[in-house]
Amino acid sequence: MACMVDARPEKTAPLTDPLLLDNQLCYALYAAAHRMTKSYRPMLERMGLTYPQYLVLLVLWETDGVTVSEIGRRLRLDSGTLTPVLKRLEHAGFLVRNRRRSDEREVEIALTAKGKGLRAEATAVRESVMCQLNMSEPEVQAMRADLNALIANLSAAG
Repeated sequence: MACMVDARPEKTAPLTDPLLLDNQLCYALYAAAHRMTKSYRPMLERMGLTYPQYLVLLVLWETDGVTVSEIGRRLRLDSGTLTPVLKRLEHAGFLVRNRRRSDEREVEIALTAKGKGLRAEATAVRESVMCQLNMSEPEVQAMRADLNALIANLSAAG
């Protein structure tokens, strides 16, 4: 399959070996994701959360009372991956899972008071990580836009 290559002049040194580790976007993304989750870990552990559980709570703090499938869509996770995370959050008392009355095939997830109470603490977590990044909010927004475009391009490709 042929690929369009950007013909603009490069601002950095030319690519000498495309298979060098340092030339791999996939590795840079992998390493950045690993470091990012590692920076969250100690603060989330104090809250009694794992990083995937934190992501689920972010969705619920945005919109409470959504279905498992909607959480999965937002986080790009299948139900087989998501269900154990939801069960652990329910066991910890942060949310409840109930069948929808309108359609019993759907499971609706709702925050408990304990789950809602974690939101203020999570704000401090984000602020701490932002300090570690040493980036301005506009820089973070621009990077997030670039990454969302990358995700969209890769999703469209396969």
